Amino acid sequence: MKRTATANWQGTGKEGKGNLTTPTGILNKTPYTYSSRFEEGTGTNPEELIAAAHAGCFSMKLSFLITGAGFTPEDITTVATITLENGAITGSHLQLQATVPGLDKARFQELAEDAKNNCPVSRLLNTNITLQAELG
Repeated sequence: MKRTATANWQGTGKEGKGNLTTPTGILNKTPYTYSSRFEEGTGTNPEELIAAAHAGCFSMKLSFLITGAGFTPEDITTVATITLENGAITGSHLQLQATVPGLDKARFQELAEDAKNNCPVSRLLNTNITLQAELG
């Protein structure tokens, strides 16, 4: 399986503008700028998209692991926070809240750690990944 995305940038790094498009159309000339990346401007940015990818990948991996352990997750909500410092992504913090009937906290923590370490996006990122997991 291969997935693609296209970025188009016009102009200088600070004054220019760009857009992102995916074949599915979920991103369709979605704007990004210096302001949307390094300030609070309108549009998306690469770090936000990495956070979305990491949260989604981790949540799905955890769901597979929980199901494989014989439980059915009712809800898995993950917030990924990407840290960009000095021009490098230095961390991704995953904050997890899940509802899984019958699953004890110790086993839940083991499965969450497994998902953190082994979801494909975690494996791609060459950074410190932290996890705060709560079972509700």
